[in-house]
Amino acid sequence: MAIQMEQELKKTTNTYLYLVCLVAALGGFLFGFDTAVISGTVGLVKTDFGLDAIQEGWFVSCALLGCIVGVSVSGKLSDTYGRKLVQILSAVLFLASAIGCTFSTTFATLIAFRLVGGLGIGVASMVSPLYISEFAPPRYRGMMVSLYQLALTIGIVIAYFTNAYLASHTDDFAASEGLSPILSTQVWRGMLGLGAVPAAIFLLALLVVPESPRWLLLHGKEQQARAILTRIDGPVSAQKEIDAFTAAGDKRQGDLSDLFTPTYRRALWIGLLLPFLSQVCGINAVIYYGPRILEQAGFTLNNALGGQVTIGLVNVAFTFVAIFTVDRWGRKPLLYVGVGGAVLSLLIIGALFQMGVSSGPWILLFILAFIACFAFSFGPVCWVVVGEIFPNAIRGKAMALATLSLWIGNFLVGQLTPFLLEEVGSAWTFWLFAVCCSPALWLTWKLIPETKGRSLEAIEAYWKDTQALSRNPSL
Repeated sequence: MAIQMEQELKKTTNTYLYLVCLVAALGGFLFGFDTAVISGTVGLVKTDFGLDAIQEGWFVSCALLGCIVGVSVSGKLSDTYGRKLVQILSAVLFLASAIGCTFSTTFATLIAFRLVGGLGIGVASMVSPLYISEFAPPRYRGMMVSLYQLALTIGIVIAYFTNAYLASHTDDFAASEGLSPILSTQVWRGMLGLGAVPAAIFLLALLVVPESPRWLLLHGKEQQARAILTRIDGPVSAQKEIDAFTAAGDKRQGDLSDLFTPTYRRALWIGLLLPFLSQVCGINAVIYYGPRILEQAGFTLNNALGGQVTIGLVNVAFTFVAIFTVDRWGRKPLLYVGVGGAVLSLLIIGALFQMGVSSGPWILLFILAFIACFAFSFGPVCWVVVGEIFPNAIRGKAMALATLSLWIGNFLVGQLTPFLLEEVGSAWTFWLFAVCCSPALWLTWKLIPETKGRSLEAIEAYWKDTQALSRNPSL
């Protein structure tokens, strides 16, 4: 009877854990949807508002400015006011952006609401994986954080499909009444406005999830934290988590300057380099410019767009590899295999372009191989690692810094890829991505510790013990 009750309790707590982490992962879905939905609207908005080249570029990239601002403030906000409240803020920003873009009457208003959406992306890209990292028990943490990346990839694919569906059914919508202009003559409004649905779901769901127990402990709210930890993983595990947090000793609100001390300098390098390298490997060049790259490989436009949908589906499918293996195999093995496979795929793609192999499926096949390798390594493992390596007192601020590094890499790739494709050609573009990707192998070997199954406090203690040992090798 006791064993049966324990199994029922474990089943209940696991369900609760999954539900809460899935709610937080909706931030990733909105991130992916909002980032990808813009691809189907550019030409339509350009026509409706008569945009020149500079205005067109501003429409596409203005959200990035909002992202940078959102990331910059989200760390301090989440450390001060809590992870839950800042997630609610991101949901409100997404919702306001979707509704505002739908009913914008001027280009200036449209840009203003795209900036608001960028703020939401920036905030969610930091606080959602941070919340999951602090909420999930050590043995499930990698899987739970990987749900965020899975939701992000699903958001990208849903944006591709909804854009395609709305664009191909404008005549049907034109025959209906009510919102027909939004779904027919100005279908871009419908594309952007659909983001209001998941944003509203995210906002309502966040109202019933708890605060991060780590944040509660850091602010002296032990009883509230204990209740949440008990519901997540039972009373015994809850007590162990609280004892580990208490043993860590440092309960002050930290400052980013702590990362520049010898103790955490290695964590700082990991937090800056891993997200940056995950972007300059070229993943978003394929996501954003997939049709153009495939057209250069000899595909027709329709086939190229179909290839992009296939890229999105492969991205989703192989993220499941990380979900089911990251807590069993560890972070480092996935990075070694995935990054190594990505570098090899990029080199082969470049060689195929150089040799003019445009017939047959080979280029698309190796682009899919590159996407697959990214999807089970760089994509999810980056979020897992940067969510684990920083000390409790400054985790929010440090995660914001790491996420800012990711957005800088994203910006560089987005801005330089069209120039590289035009000036140096597809072959050298992919070879350059391979060169930029390869340092992640050295980073994994030399700097990143294996964090599988370790509590956040144990990882924090690891940095302190490593520094103490370097000072006194006889310890």
